[in-house]
Amino acid sequence: MNNFIFENATKTFFGEGCVKEYLACLAGHYGENVLLAYGGGSIRKNGIYDQVMESLTKAGKKVTEFSGIMSNPTYEKVLEGARLAKENKVDLILGVGGGSVMDCCKAVSMAAVYDGDVWEDFWARPGIVEFEPLPLGVIVTAAGTGSEMNGGAVITNKKLKIKTGRDYPGCNPKFALMDPVYTYSVPKKQMVSGGFDTLSHIMEIYFSKPDEENVSDDISEALMCGVIRDLRSAIQNPQDYTARSNLMWAATMAENRIIKLGKQTDFECHQMEHQLGAYVDCNHGEGLAVLHPVYYRHIYREGLSKFRRFAVNVWKIPAKGKREEELALAGVEALADFIREIGLPTTLRELGINERVDLKAIADSCNLLPGSYKRMTHEEILEIFQECY
Repeated sequence: MNNFIFENATKTFFGEGCVKEYLACLAGHYGENVLLAYGGGSIRKNGIYDQVMESLTKAGKKVTEFSGIMSNPTYEKVLEGARLAKENKVDLILGVGGGSVMDCCKAVSMAAVYDGDVWEDFWARPGIVEFEPLPLGVIVTAAGTGSEMNGGAVITNKKLKIKTGRDYPGCNPKFALMDPVYTYSVPKKQMVSGGFDTLSHIMEIYFSKPDEENVSDDISEALMCGVIRDLRSAIQNPQDYTARSNLMWAATMAENRIIKLGKQTDFECHQMEHQLGAYVDCNHGEGLAVLHPVYYRHIYREGLSKFRRFAVNVWKIPAKGKREEELALAGVEALADFIREIGLPTTLRELGINERVDLKAIADSCNLLPGSYKRMTHEEILEIFQECY
């Protein structure tokens, strides 16, 4: 394995009833003023809002609400949250929702205490956080991004048409409350796309060097097998607690940095989807489902041994009688079959992308990351987009 340093500062409370049991006590460690952040208001309909407010009231907190966080949080929304935090002298940000809410809150935690341009200094390019962001706690209501246990935040600058993510350890939530029951009310489409986002995170770590036997790849294979199994179970029975709790923790494990240890990682497919999202605001997990099989058909020959291992160990395809290249490609096709099985889109047209969308401009806007088995070019990314269309 490659050398690494590991630390994760987020304290996680997992299981049914954890919000009622722990939130009031956790909030009590911070000052009086809480910024309660959430999305489109579903938490008001499913009862989660009332449970959270009951705990905050019990802890004697004064609550300012920051709602309407969209699925691809924008820099403008970040600035809105920062303004609210400053005006109300917020001591703690509490994000209640999925990855978009958590990502937005991380950026707000920086923007609320930073005097400069947060986008220019920390998202347009990597920066060094030499200040203490506002404390952040999160309550997870949708599994997929794994944002609850890292400092990563993906933010969209609509003016520049750039969607980019940065991971600053100082933005790690101080605590994360994860009740699998809270995910029951998530619509099937969102649950499935979130589950595929988890699978995508694991694959993009797995399909990278080193290729020698290593602990990270061993764990990744187990996680991928579990996500495939549990997605199938949750589709059949959305209130299967075992499946939903496994999916929730698998999402966290995919992005809490553990399986990245000693790995180069390849997030080129994520980069391509981010730029699609910046231009057309498509669903993240669905965009990844369209791109992944096509991208892997372009690179599997350069990573033959790992793709062969993927076919045998994850999809349980018998190796006997198959050439290595044939077996490797069979694993990619098994992934494509699974995407169809769980009802995710397989073309860009299904995402609402039509001939008026300038695919070349999107391809040219993609960053070329170093981790892929095959070094991408903007021309090949355009080919991938065209094959996905």
